[in-house]
Amino acid sequence: MIFKAVRDGRPYPEHGLTLKQWAEIPPRPLRLDQLITTKRELALDKLLAEDSTFYGDLFPHVVQWSGGLYLEDGLHRALRAALQQRNQIHARVLLLPAP
Repeated sequence: MIFKAVRDGRPYPEHGLTLKQWAEIPPRPLRLDQLITTKRELALDKLLAEDSTFYGDLFPHVVQWSGGLYLEDGLHRALRAALQQRNQIHARVLLLPAP
């Protein structure tokens, strides 16, 4: 299995971070098998596009909440890493306090 789990939606509360605020979080390495996705579907054309991060952040966005690491943005990059036989990615991780 590539990811720890696959979900449809975010279980954590809205955090309201802007792209600029995400960019201030330094990326760190994470194992793919620790991540829980928040999207069940992906677009194959985005997965195969060479410029898929042209308009976005180079690093995926992960929310750490209630003991889980939720892949909020960057599913295509994470899957591409797995297809390239890599078991980890560098991602920006936001720590949200549990309720």
